[in-house]
Amino acid sequence: MNVTEPPSPAGRLLKAPENFISKDGVRTVFSQAKAGRRDFIRNALAAAVAGTASTATLSQANPVPAEGGDPHILNLPAHTTGLGQGVATDGYGAPSQFEKNVQRRQSPGLTQTTQSSVSFAPLQSLFGIVTPSGLHFERHHQGWWDIDPSKHRLMLNGSDERMLKRPMVFTMDELMRLPSVSRFHFIECGANTGMEWGNVAVPTCQYSHGMISCSEFTGVPLKLLLDMAGVDVKRGRFVLAEGADGSSMTRTIPMEMVESGEVLVAYGQNGEMLRPENGYPLRLVVPGVQGVSWVKYLRRIEVGDMPYASKDEAIHYIDLMPDGRHRQYSSIQECKSVITTPSGGQVLLDKGFYQITGLAWSGRGKVRKVDVSVDGGRNWKPAQLQGPVMDKCLTRFTLPWVWDGKPALLQSRAVDETGYVQPTYRQLRAVRGTRSIYHNHSVQTWLVQDSGEVKNVQLS
Repeated sequence: MNVTEPPSPAGRLLKAPENFISKDGVRTVFSQAKAGRRDFIRNALAAAVAGTASTATLSQANPVPAEGGDPHILNLPAHTTGLGQGVATDGYGAPSQFEKNVQRRQSPGLTQTTQSSVSFAPLQSLFGIVTPSGLHFERHHQGWWDIDPSKHRLMLNGSDERMLKRPMVFTMDELMRLPSVSRFHFIECGANTGMEWGNVAVPTCQYSHGMISCSEFTGVPLKLLLDMAGVDVKRGRFVLAEGADGSSMTRTIPMEMVESGEVLVAYGQNGEMLRPENGYPLRLVVPGVQGVSWVKYLRRIEVGDMPYASKDEAIHYIDLMPDGRHRQYSSIQECKSVITTPSGGQVLLDKGFYQITGLAWSGRGKVRKVDVSVDGGRNWKPAQLQGPVMDKCLTRFTLPWVWDGKPALLQSRAVDETGYVQPTYRQLRAVRGTRSIYHNHSVQTWLVQDSGEVKNVQLS
């Protein structure tokens, strides 16, 4: 649902005072920021042209020492004078020891079984649009398994004999000999940013938005497999995907998505086989749809004539609406964006030039534009979209910004190729109420304090 004008609030919201800013609070922030802002920006604009800082600004930020020089330049280090290490002895590369802090992180506040079921990708530490496989977010419903591919099978059947002429069973070897395709797509858990519905002040972008990742997936179009099995698309308008893990995850996929050729039976991710935590040796790829439908450890596809209302779509992954009804089969991930730098938990060390950057995506197609505000949505500037801009894929955006050392409220607002505009919290809650968990795609706000510390806040 596209909400373009802020409706009247449906009722007073319960607020967590640490991460909510009222209208009076917003005015206070900008009355503090107003003093000296114009003079600073007037002087600083000359230092930032077309998104790059001038040589003068950079030299002022890092002046050359008048005497003695920089010891890190004058004294040759061991890596310049000695013999380095050979190729990786374990046969598989690893990140630098100095990047050990860039890792997936668990949330102790979420429900646990015998092991953690969720980990979050470190969006604030990533570049471009591709998530390294080792940093891809995780969501498990019964833990992950490392399945022997030689024993794994994919079965195709119909709910009755009219749906599929030739029920089939494929080995991994047989699947990997079929014509394959590779495509870049994002995958986002339906509960991404879900904690914000409860007004919880999660501290960083990793925890607020980190249940999303983007990869190049390689596999066989499901349409090809169903055509081989003689599917009757006039009768069979839905497919049921079933996983081989202990939860027996089952999800309904409309046949029109399969007929488009987008849905893949994937075995490859980022140029290598899927990682075990991402469904090795086989998973479903359903572009634009919430991650729970990208069934991992895929073992069966059934063709039927109606939605299956399985446990994971009838009692889970649904939202309670204000009128008491449940919002069900809400698969599409709507247009959304988030600024990843500067973002919560980061600190701006000094005033001056910065590059605001973030990610935008839409389950309905390509991102058409992203606007950025540094004053809580009062004024917006168009950000630059970095290429490539692909269908149902993460898109990187940037905007040059000169921070004057005063408080600022950073926001991004994405628009997709259908014209859908990312809503504010007030707009979304007016439609969905306050009892939702899934599909929170509202505008995120980061408060840059005059100390340079960045906090997660919501504007009421």
